[in-house]
Amino acid sequence: DSDEKPVQQVRLSGFQLGKHEITQGQWKAVMGSNPSRFKNCGAACPVEQVSWNDIQTFLKKLNQQTGERYRLPTEAEWEYACRSGGKNQKYCGGNERDRFRLAWFEGNSNDETHPVGQKQANGLGLYDMSGNVWEWVQDWKGSYSSQRVENPTGPASGSKRVRRGGSWYSYHSYSLSSNRSNYSPGNSRHDLGFRLAR
Repeated sequence: DSDEKPVQQVRLSGFQLGKHEITQGQWKAVMGSNPSRFKNCGAACPVEQVSWNDIQTFLKKLNQQTGERYRLPTEAEWEYACRSGGKNQKYCGGNERDRFRLAWFEGNSNDETHPVGQKQANGLGLYDMSGNVWEWVQDWKGSYSSQRVENPTGPASGSKRVRRGGSWYSYHSYSLSSNRSNYSPGNSRHDLGFRLAR
């Protein structure tokens, strides 16, 4: 899509990313409640129906409880991890023929989320980077620079935050490693969750 261009060279410092999306059980352990629509699939399913703003409250509580500095990944970190360490991969860990083994999307999800980690991991051992639920990232939505950049964090302000990866509800093309979408940070959806970085 036009918002995926220009192709950008990015250099990143070291970071860690959760091997799967935050689950309903993990959210409930920190927040005391479960906002998800798909509660019937249990604590191992990704939490959804959480806004970007809700996640900031979760992060504050989690960091107070653990003494760590968890955060949302930047858009650049997310895509680097999705591509198994920056490789030229159309989907998060492979190509188009791999989409059924890598992702839950509208063609195989039965219109619901699934427990994390059931599909094949990508080359970095990360699960569900494509599909299951969209994932919030830190950045405001903005245009890419044509210049080489180091540790980009997106625009300083905006009206919508970036989400990546597609979901159980999306066509498989939305699960492409380069696909970008956005949503208002105060809104939530039943196909939108997140994973942690630090």
